[in-house]
Amino acid sequence: MNLDYQETTLPNKVRVVTARMPQVQSVACGIWVGVGGRYESARQSGASHFIEHLLFKGTPTRSARAISQAIEGRGGYFNAFTQEESTCYYARISAKHAWRALDILTDMYLHPRFAPTDIDRERGVIIEEIMMYRDQPQQLVQDFLGELLWDRHPVGRPLIGTPENIARMTRDELIEFKARKYVGGNTCIAFAGKVEHEACVQRVQDALAELPGQRAPSRTAVTAKTGQRGLYVHPKEVEQTHLAMAFRLFGRQDPRRFTLKLLSVILGENMSSRLFQQVRERHGLAYSIHSGMHLFDDTGAFVITAGLEKARTTKAVELIVTELARLRDKPVSAQELKRAKDYAIGQMEIGLENTINQMMWIGENKLAYGSIIQPAEVMSCLQQVTASDIEQLAQDIFTSERVSVALVTPNPAAAQAAAIRDAFKRLPGGVLKA
Repeated sequence: MNLDYQETTLPNKVRVVTARMPQVQSVACGIWVGVGGRYESARQSGASHFIEHLLFKGTPTRSARAISQAIEGRGGYFNAFTQEESTCYYARISAKHAWRALDILTDMYLHPRFAPTDIDRERGVIIEEIMMYRDQPQQLVQDFLGELLWDRHPVGRPLIGTPENIARMTRDELIEFKARKYVGGNTCIAFAGKVEHEACVQRVQDALAELPGQRAPSRTAVTAKTGQRGLYVHPKEVEQTHLAMAFRLFGRQDPRRFTLKLLSVILGENMSSRLFQQVRERHGLAYSIHSGMHLFDDTGAFVITAGLEKARTTKAVELIVTELARLRDKPVSAQELKRAKDYAIGQMEIGLENTINQMMWIGENKLAYGSIIQPAEVMSCLQQVTASDIEQLAQDIFTSERVSVALVTPNPAAAQAAAIRDAFKRLPGGVLKA
């Protein structure tokens, strides 16, 4: 499967990428900027997400309501998200209204009002968002996990920031942050759907002519010296134990990422997976259990999350560790490996029928790798993975030295921590990090 894409770099370093889908009647358009949580200092933590909110609050020529009505009033949809290494503002709309959507997104991008009243109002909204997440144990445990994996490093901080940071962040600080980070060398405009590349290039060139062409900003690297902590148990009156564990590993440039994807499918990405079958179906210890991977430029994590029966949390963790050890000790069968490949490739094929997903693919690829990797190439790499590759990767990454574990639980913290440490003694590397 290949995407029908083209790319052009404008004089001010803005990249324009398009994926042509002539069979559809809509267009997805996204403005990608290569800045997120890891580009923030400790004082700035939460700034990228704060700015994302503020770009929807109006420009000198459009109110917030006018912006939403211009998209939604034509049957479209628009949104944004902030990640560790990128922020994206995007819309999906009928092809006949594509240029209207681009005009609005670029106006938001270039000319946000940053009105003091909007900033103060949104400050309160974000603080309430933080409090909402703190009331959700499945989100809270993820925040704790990040802080364990990358101790006192920007990658490990919650993207949303802290109430204290959001409360003290000034308008001038936000304006300065945006001016330094939202530049041509850091920006990619992606289109997917019923589009023509040259027309998109001309429209973007006209709309973003005033964007300065500075190079992309730098960020703090993750190295072997970046700290990692092993275990944190947070006592809280909840109805089940919420577990998040992760093994810190390589970044997205590593060719083993294809092996990692299939390992994740086998272990915990669907109802056929080993963790789902063992922990939920056979033992009934969880409703939700899942594995996944988060890869950044120079670091990454293989993550397992679960909501567990509080009375048998230790048993559930022991079962998870048993499955990790089994992947280390015994090659997966040819049948299981084929199922994993068919699932991963099938999910890609289904997802890429959608304009939003093709826009996400080309935009994220361009920012992350500097070029567009064709789905057919990814599929080919997945097909080449062997059972031996998976066994070797499991042996490399599933060690007690690499793992961090966070729990939000009603169980006594000291006893729960001791039990978790005992469970992980089965993996090489001895006890968990302090």
